[in-house]
Amino acid sequence: MARLRTGIPSAGIFMGPLAWLIDTQINYALVPWICAHQVQLVPVVAFAAAVVSLAGGLLSWRAYRMSPVTPAPDSTGAGRPHRFTALIGVAMAALFTAIIVLHGIAGLMFHGCER
Repeated sequence: MARLRTGIPSAGIFMGPLAWLIDTQINYALVPWICAHQVQLVPVVAFAAAVVSLAGGLLSWRAYRMSPVTPAPDSTGAGRPHRFTALIGVAMAALFTAIIVLHGIAGLMFHGCER
């Protein structure tokens, strides 16, 4: 529970792409069902995946905010890679969230039965 409060620097690096991967695979697997029943599930799945990606970005952002800007005098500078990793995690989560949202918007325009 403490890790959720203090953040995980690499959470956005892993959760953003993983959410996009799962979103894409679920959408491809649902195409026959969506075409047969004419139900728009792509935006719903995209919303859930975007929330997961944003959660990873939030965990990375918390880790960035909790890491010291400058290391303690007796430290070897171990806090700096964590800040950089957390910042990259925030950026990747934002990028993959945008990709997932655009995929969900495309699901609103196409119904799944196009040939």
